[in-house]
Amino acid sequence: MLNLFPWRVQQAPADLAGLGAQAIALPLAKGCAVPPGCFAVLANAQGHTRRQGQGARLAPIAGESTWCVHPGPYGADLLPFAAAPEIGLRVSFAIDSADPRQAQQRFDLFLASEGGARVSLEGFTAALEAALQRELAQGNLDLPPCTSFEEWNAFRGGFNQLLYTRFGVMVDDCVPVDLGATRDLAALLAARLALQPAPALAVAPPQAFDAPAEDARSLRRLFLELPRILCGLRLAVFPPDCATFRQHQELLRRLDLVGLSAATMPALALAGPQVPLDASEQLRRARHARRAAAALDEAWALLARIKQREGAMAGAVVGSLLDEADRIVANLESACAARRAISEVAE
Repeated sequence: MLNLFPWRVQQAPADLAGLGAQAIALPLAKGCAVPPGCFAVLANAQGHTRRQGQGARLAPIAGESTWCVHPGPYGADLLPFAAAPEIGLRVSFAIDSADPRQAQQRFDLFLASEGGARVSLEGFTAALEAALQRELAQGNLDLPPCTSFEEWNAFRGGFNQLLYTRFGVMVDDCVPVDLGATRDLAALLAARLALQPAPALAVAPPQAFDAPAEDARSLRRLFLELPRILCGLRLAVFPPDCATFRQHQELLRRLDLVGLSAATMPALALAGPQVPLDASEQLRRARHARRAAAALDEAWALLARIKQREGAMAGAVVGSLLDEADRIVANLESACAARRAISEVAE
């Protein structure tokens, strides 16, 4: 057949196999149409994101990363306690729809900051589980045995807010489930034993993980997420007394300086202009960057607790939340300062 319009190039169909089942977000090429029931997220190098709805032809600007996202719903079994793999929570969740009141949707920030090229359901479920286990281990969420109706409602409220604030997902349902029949406890214990570090007398390898890749991931998270955390903490509503106001403002000032430090972080491999840094010091820097990223997870969880308790904060609760914020900001300050240092002695 004669091609009457030679300038029109036929766009190959996008490979979105598994989207909505094994995968939550997959890359989508320029010019492809967003499938029904999905939406596209586009993010530039600075972390600014925007969405395109179903049926739209993807039109990224130069330098933008693109994903096709299926909102779900999805189902997963989470382990609230790592030491009790037979106790689980069967969770149904979905990606939150766009909120016009927000300049950037939380799930879109997750994609731009730490999502990678694709987001699998298995990997995303592991992140949800890690966030839940961390909050339970720190006592910020309570899930006692023989949970009463009031205790379960309190847990559900905190759990729902945690996943919404940290990942931008809405929990549709969450019920306890016995996983004893589907989990091999002996195999799990053997796997954990295999992952334990070598004895102290053994010589550990000098490179425990890929330092440049780990450092880049952590610094990108700091650069993109610290402004959103600062904004969330600035909008938090605390009782209007002078002492609380001063403590709140001091935390905002310190967090702003941490954001400045993250935005001006020196290159991993350089001790100064054209001065290379030893591999061992690069590894130390990357480890501190990872510690700063771990503090970000705690900061998001703290924002979730603050949002849940707004309007019903007693004096003791306010003091506890602000003390926790002070600890997290101190950890960020320490980790960022150590990441900037050129040696352990300077740190």
